[in-house]
Parts: sequence; structure tokens; C-alpha cells
Amino acid sequence: IKMAMNHSMRQKAGWPQSNFKNQTFTSENIPNKPINLYPLTNYTFGTKEPLYERDKSVEARFSRMREEFAKIGMRRSVEGVLIVHEHGLPHVLLLQLGTTFFKLPGGEVNQGETEVDGLKRLLTETLGRQDGAPMDWLVEETCIIGNWWRANFEPPQYPYVPAHITKPKEHKRLFMVQLPEKALFAVPRNYKLVAAPLFELYDNSAGYGPIISSLPQALSRFNFIYN
Repeated sequence: IKMAMNHSMRQKAGWPQSNFKNQTFTSENIPNKPINLYPLTNYTFGTKEPLYERDKSVEARFSRMREEFAKIGMRRSVEGVLIVHEHGLPHVLLLQLGTTFFKLPGGEVNQGETEVDGLKRLLTETLGRQDGAPMDWLVEETCIIGNWWRANFEPPQYPYVPAHITKPKEHKRLFMVQLPEKALFAVPRNYKLVAAPLFELYDNSAGYGPIISSLPQALSRFNFIYN
């Protein structure tokens, strides 16, 4: 199917005119927003008490989701993308459970809680220091990486709302979390914190799932500054 169409044909066809030339970019919405990355060796990783999932099985998780959906509607969840660099390449910090399951830090947003505040709380619960020292998480609404929707009470999630779905069951939003130059993280004992290079994630849905494996494309709009 040929999709090419010259300028005059677009005008005759009633295509909307582009406003790109009149658009003003600021440091907040610039497509290649600069993000400072620091070496993996700048960060210290300790351990703390295990952190268990709220639901003991997949069936229990979707059963609770169904009950809550009937009461409060669509679930809101957030995940944070934390990036370091190693050997001149960006690496994403992932939580590993067992040998084959990887996830981004995050979880469910509470009622009345903003997504940014919810993510900061969840990051502290997951990676916050054992001594309770405050963590200064830098999460900005302008650093949304992606949106994913769960159409039904089932595992599949999509980067769009399927046409036949009028009431998605969950909306998951991914945020870039800008790390400080140095920090101490406490990792729950039942998890490992691994740094996965982007080339390992790219097009590797079989190993990391559709969301994590799509991060290289989603992150390409940022201008990484290696410190």
C-alpha cells in the first residue's frame, strides 16, 4: 500500500496542517531532554528484610483486582526506570526474582495519591534504606516514558487501549527516575538488583516481557549525559 502523498495532495485531501514550525520547546518538554547518568560503581547496594507480593498467586491477584474494580474502578499503577552507565552504555536497574522473572520497581497507587507521590513511596518501600533515612527521588511528570493498559482481568497488557475495550482494568504509567550522583540502596533479600544493558533488553520480550523489552525504544528520546 503506497502511503506517500505530496504537499499539494495533502492540502486538497484536507489533512491537518503541521504546527511543528511554530512550536516552542522548553527544557521540560524538549524531545531529547538531558538526563544525567552516573557509573554503577557510584552506588552502594545493601540488603533488608524480604518484600513479598500482596497476592500469593496470579489467581489471587486478579480476584482482588476484580473486587476492587467493582468498588473503585480502574487500578492505577506506576513503575520507575532507574538508569546507570557501565562501560559507556546505559543499564536499567531491574529487580530479579528467582532465575527468570524481572520487574521494574513500582506498584499500585493508592486512592487520593498522585502517581508521582505513589512512585516515590513505592521506591522507598522497595529500595529505601534500612535505617529509614529519607530518599530524595527525582520523579517528574514530564519524564513519563510510557503508558500500558490491561484490557481484562488477565496478564496481557498493551501500549494502547484495544478498540473494543471501554473500561480498561488497569493503567500502568512508567516514569524516568533521575538518580543522584551517589546513593545507597537496600534491596529486599528475596530479590536481586541487576543492571541490564539496553542491548540485552532490546527486542527480548521472551526474556524480559513486552514492557521491559520496549524500554530501549522508549528511552531513545532522552539525551543521556555520561558523568
